[in-house]
Amino acid sequence: MNLQSKIFLALAFMFAIILLMGGLGGYYLNQLANDSQAILQDNYVSFEYSSRMQRALPRLPEPDAVADFERNLKKQEGNITEVGEAEATATLRREFDQFRKGATDSAAKQRMLQTLFQLDDINGQAMVRKNDVAKQTADDALVWLAVVGTVCFLIVLSFTINFPAYIARPLRELTQGIKQVTNRNFEERLHVQSSDEFGELARSFNRMAEKLYEYEHSNLARILFEKKRIDTLIQIMSDGIVGLDQNRYILFVNQVASRLLGLDESELLGKYAPDIAAGNDLMRTLIQEVMPAPQRTQDVGEASLLKIYDGDKESYFSRQTQPVDIIRTGDTQAVRAGYVIVLKNVTSFKELDLAKTNFIATVSHELKTPISSIKMSLKLLDDQRIGALNEEQKELLTNVRDDANRLLAITGELLNMAQVESGQIQLNLQPVAPPDIISYAVNALRVSAAERKIELHIDVPAMLPPVRTDPDKASWVLVNFLSNAIRHSPDESRIDVSARILNEGVEFRVRDHGAGIRPEHRDRVFDRYFKAPGSNGQASGTGLGLAISSEFIQSMNGQIGLDTGVTDGAAFWFVLPEEVS
Repeated sequence: MNLQSKIFLALAFMFAIILLMGGLGGYYLNQLANDSQAILQDNYVSFEYSSRMQRALPRLPEPDAVADFERNLKKQEGNITEVGEAEATATLRREFDQFRKGATDSAAKQRMLQTLFQLDDINGQAMVRKNDVAKQTADDALVWLAVVGTVCFLIVLSFTINFPAYIARPLRELTQGIKQVTNRNFEERLHVQSSDEFGELARSFNRMAEKLYEYEHSNLARILFEKKRIDTLIQIMSDGIVGLDQNRYILFVNQVASRLLGLDESELLGKYAPDIAAGNDLMRTLIQEVMPAPQRTQDVGEASLLKIYDGDKESYFSRQTQPVDIIRTGDTQAVRAGYVIVLKNVTSFKELDLAKTNFIATVSHELKTPISSIKMSLKLLDDQRIGALNEEQKELLTNVRDDANRLLAITGELLNMAQVESGQIQLNLQPVAPPDIISYAVNALRVSAAERKIELHIDVPAMLPPVRTDPDKASWVLVNFLSNAIRHSPDESRIDVSARILNEGVEFRVRDHGAGIRPEHRDRVFDRYFKAPGSNGQASGTGLGLAISSEFIQSMNGQIGLDTGVTDGAAFWFVLPEEVS
């Protein structure tokens, strides 16, 4: 039986109790009314008739008295209700008829009066008897109403107490169960044994709790929990993070990346990144690394520095695009699952680097003046007009001169590096003949090579086209290559200096036959401050020459590198573009 039927039966039961009490009360009220009506109609009226006849009796035989007596006697004859009343009424009629026929003596009146008294006595006794009956009826009504009312009251009281509890108890259990489930207590169950809606609700709740228990203890729940934790970590990170799937649809983006892109998270999630890039310059720059090979300008995983306006401030961000490769269950080969692009704010490091660059430039510039003064003093000391020097003094003078030249070279390199790091490389691009560049570099280091009996072999074909370059910067790079080659070449060896024409331009190459560069160091030779160890295991130089050379050549739209195919020694090269006529 469902809950609606039970509530209907409960209300019907209450209605039946009300009808029972009302019917019982109505029944006894009707009984009392009938008893009262019987007294009034049967006896009291007879008293009235007898009383009127008694008042008319002394005036007999007056005509109006006779008429009045006759009228009331007839009414009495029509209202005979009690035992003996008919005989008394008949006797009264007989006496009255005889009185009318002539028996008008006082004895006749006396007999009629006695008969009237007899009628009064009969009706009086009947009234007493009927009053007792009415009283008994009233007593019975009180008893029955009290008994039935008490029983009904107890039933209604029990119903009033139990029925709300019947409704509220399952709801209370359900509320408690929901609270337990909310607190992740999925072992909670409802114990409502009924076939109504509450029973069905309890069974549904138990099934739900069981499913939640299974879900909570499943791998999917743990995976989703870990996903939420990762999403939270991504959102609170100070770096800008954008996640793409293998088809370059945006999977996730944190608040920092949204702010830098100038778009809400809702405008990015689930969208095709190239579509966003069509109207967003930063997104277009970010996804260049993950575009198909023909459209790619940088390799995936390559870090780069971006200048982005974060609010009203010019900020620098290091960009790192990391491919995500996974191995599916049952497979052995990894497949591309997506990309993660990280924008790290390096503005503070950039500002520190700029301060360092300015400091180096200032110090290097200030050092050049006293070093030049030292060189001038050394030149004066070496002049015979000032005085002759003994051998020890000449040796000391030579050492000081070498140290001054070394300091001057270091300050020159520091100044060049400061110029490179500040992005203020000043170029004087013009058409230059390749032999002029090689001739300048070889002449500058011919003496150093001759001191160690190193042969400089020059191979420059005739009719090389001019290159578009800054002659000072190009010569400086080639001098740096040659000085490194002389420093790392053994005595009485050979250094090849050559030039040749390529599709990209003219290649300049310096190849020595020294110890060479170890394979683990070849990828770092153009890094700033990296000094590759020599044959004795010790590094020499400042570690800036090759880094500066790389910046100079790239600023002139050229290419520079190390020939990794050379194993007996080292071969450095750079390519400069041809002059377009």
